[in-house]
Amino acid sequence: MKQKNRINPEKLISFLILLVFSVLFVIPMIWVFLSAFKVDAELNRAGGFMFLPQTWTLQNFMEVLDPKNVKVPIYKWFGNSVLISSAYTGLSVVIVSMAAYAYGKLKFKGRDTLFLTILFISSFPAIVNIVPLYHTMRLFHWVNTPMALIFPGLAGCYHIFLVKQFMIGIPDSVIEAGKIDGAGDVRIFFELVFPMLKPILVVVGIFSFTGIWNDFLWPSVIINDVEKLPLTAGLQLAKGTYATFVSKLSAVAVVSIVPMIVLYCIAEKWLVKGVQISAGVKG
Repeated sequence: MKQKNRINPEKLISFLILLVFSVLFVIPMIWVFLSAFKVDAELNRAGGFMFLPQTWTLQNFMEVLDPKNVKVPIYKWFGNSVLISSAYTGLSVVIVSMAAYAYGKLKFKGRDTLFLTILFISSFPAIVNIVPLYHTMRLFHWVNTPMALIFPGLAGCYHIFLVKQFMIGIPDSVIEAGKIDGAGDVRIFFELVFPMLKPILVVVGIFSFTGIWNDFLWPSVIINDVEKLPLTAGLQLAKGTYATFVSKLSAVAVVSIVPMIVLYCIAEKWLVKGVQISAGVKG
């Protein structure tokens, strides 16, 4: 007789805990999305909580995305965020992968000590670097420019660590075969190693894009011009402008959230595949 499937208590408890946290996270998100389609009268009405809109409207989006809206130029902030996040992600993927290749596959004196030192330094809170980083940007004349948002933090140590661990699974024979054919380290990296890093580099790209897209503190410090702000930093200004208009604030929040949702939906399979800290070579 086949043994009946028994419910694993540990898995059941884990599932219930994750379910509770998922509900706690998803419900506010759904409420924000629905509030963006409500009129202000529904949100300000006393006497109870209304989840679904009684009157669906796109007026909130039309107002916050209006090009004539100079107080809260959402369309410019959105464009700034796309430009900054895309440039940052592309450069970060290349720099991180090259650094991980050096630390993972190249042999030079003090390699491990240097890497451990960088890991130790990166453990300090990023906020302690704001003052010296600001002065550095001022020396480069990058204050109030996109350069100040793109270049700092490109070589994220956590990302280097992820790619380095993934790279351990790539056999050294691949690199040795390239050297036998007369290829240098640069050619070996870009033609042999880099294509094999695609799963983990997609993960690094997602983390980099979401990290710079959601960054609030540093853009608020380094950017003074309202029209040059990225979207997340501009939300604080929108909060001041639409302080009593919850529906319009919700519309602004939805505009900032949707790109992240789309990104995760597109790259979901690569995200799952990339977190496996190994790499295989098909024969």
